[in-house]
Amino acid sequence: MRNYRTLAVIFLASLFLVSCSLFKKKGDSNVSSTTGWAYNDPDNGGFEVALGAEQQQGPGLVLIQGGRFTMGQITQDVLYDWNNKPRTVTVSSFYMDETEITNVDYREYLFWLRRVYTDYPEVYRRQLPDTLVWRSPMGFNDPYVQYYFRHPSYNQYPVVGVSWLKANDYCLWRTDRVNEQLLIDEGELSPNPNQVNQDNFNTEAYLAGQYEGVTNKLRESLNPNQTERRTNFEDGLLLPSYRLPTEAEWEFAAYALMGTTFEERIYERRIFPWDGHNVRNSAPKNRGEMMANFVRGRGDMMGVAGNLNDNASITSEVRSYWPNDYGLYCMAGNVNEWVSDVYRPLTSDDVDEFNPFRGNVYTDLRRDANGKVVTKDNLGKLYVDTVRSKDVSTRYNYQKGDYRNYRDGDQKSSVGTDWINEDDPDNKKGSYRMYSQKLKEGGDVEDFVTLINDNARVYKGGSWKDRAYWLNPSTRRFLDQNESRDDIGFRCAMIRVGSPAGF
Repeated sequence: MRNYRTLAVIFLASLFLVSCSLFKKKGDSNVSSTTGWAYNDPDNGGFEVALGAEQQQGPGLVLIQGGRFTMGQITQDVLYDWNNKPRTVTVSSFYMDETEITNVDYREYLFWLRRVYTDYPEVYRRQLPDTLVWRSPMGFNDPYVQYYFRHPSYNQYPVVGVSWLKANDYCLWRTDRVNEQLLIDEGELSPNPNQVNQDNFNTEAYLAGQYEGVTNKLRESLNPNQTERRTNFEDGLLLPSYRLPTEAEWEFAAYALMGTTFEERIYERRIFPWDGHNVRNSAPKNRGEMMANFVRGRGDMMGVAGNLNDNASITSEVRSYWPNDYGLYCMAGNVNEWVSDVYRPLTSDDVDEFNPFRGNVYTDLRRDANGKVVTKDNLGKLYVDTVRSKDVSTRYNYQKGDYRNYRDGDQKSSVGTDWINEDDPDNKKGSYRMYSQKLKEGGDVEDFVTLINDNARVYKGGSWKDRAYWLNPSTRRFLDQNESRDDIGFRCAMIRVGSPAGF
């Protein structure tokens, strides 16, 4: 009897172990849930899957946990623009620079351009900030023209005189340099200070197999047909692109409402990136000190000698004052900041409720039959662009997938594309004559033309030469993307992939 009981116990234990192993196999993340084949197994062909990969945090970035918020103006609209009406939107998590891009950051960019593009000095010259923005017809600001960008005393001050286009180019360059360093740290590439002209690291070119570089040690391949391989995007090592933040992202990050919430209740609708309705610090230790760098009143840029309140006659160091609840500095004052959106007064009526943005231009790369990126036609002539317009236009039913003018109020513009000017059949002028409602017989505009077009970009935040009204993150202004000023800078952003809150 005892033997039967012992055998029964052994049998039940065996069933338990077998069931546990089956359960483990069923939930094993290293096995495909659809085919049952193991990942990362050379015997199965070596299909490689990065398990448990999480996005690295790029240099200088802070995680902005997304969520719902009321985007739009909540203070009195003193200009009666009504260009940012309140609406509830959701912003997904993303990363944002802790500070504005500094003079020394931008000089590093220029140094690289000058060192690499030796045969194309115009590449360097085109990216120089316009230091003449400091000149004023009735002010003695000439010393800043010479010293502000170059002198080491201003290393940690925000770079100004940079147009929206130059800021975007900086973001692209930064993406490549960060990813190149990640590959060097991984041991796949060796540092190559001798990159010259077109022979320089570019993330997209590397992923497309068009850049070799100084290879150190490639990854071991699990594919039986090859022994080693290059890093690809599926490995999770390379970071997404640095870019300018969208207007919604910038506004959401500036308010930092995570510091005014209890569970899902927002108990204070902030006016500024800090609590309260005052522009002075209310903490006992720093009571009365200015929370940002701005103009207190006519002619009052920094306070009285002996007690320079905001301690900045022009801009100040990027880590001045107190960070908001996300840890971001100078989201109000110091310098205005470029965002990626095209400006339209009625955008608040039309944009999506999730990640609102105006400015999408959908493109695709031209590839040959083998999937290789091509930039020249059969005669060796460079393409004007790399867009396969047929594929893109049929996918979205709009020419070139250009959504900058989407429902913008111009009767002459069609959805998703520039309106066709009868006097310009090639449509080269596009929508530069925005909002013109009536034409005379000769073709001249009878009513009015605005300065708003596809080159008008939004900037936000207030600056060292603005009044407190512009410190409210919901206020918005615009400037041509080719223009620059002494009170506009920028900071970069990056998408957060995977978990919104991280692990």
